[in-house]
Amino acid sequence: MGALPVYRWRLAPEGLASFRQLRAVGLRPGGQPVAAQLERPRKRRGPLVAYLYRVDLAKPVRPMTPARRAALAKANKARRICPQCRRDAGYRIPASLGMCTPCAFPEQPERT
Repeated sequence: MGALPVYRWRLAPEGLASFRQLRAVGLRPGGQPVAAQLERPRKRRGPLVAYLYRVDLAKPVRPMTPARRAALAKANKARRICPQCRRDAGYRIPASLGMCTPCAFPEQPERT
């Protein structure tokens, strides 16, 4: 098994796209293996890497069914409930905090 080809930022050949680029045109990788990597240099931490997929092997995005839409709404609602105070935070609670901002930082006054 050989190593993946690595391309520098903005120098990937035609016919390859990242997951987000595929999604923007209504496609998904569809189980195909990663075709290449794209590296964007960064000064402080190591390079930022994006995986590239072949556009010709990509499949259309599956349509959103009513059941999938309901399941997604239920999951998003659950991510808004603070496990500490059990209130709806009004936003998706960050995983880094694990609770709403007022519970995570009680010494700071709330903004109105």
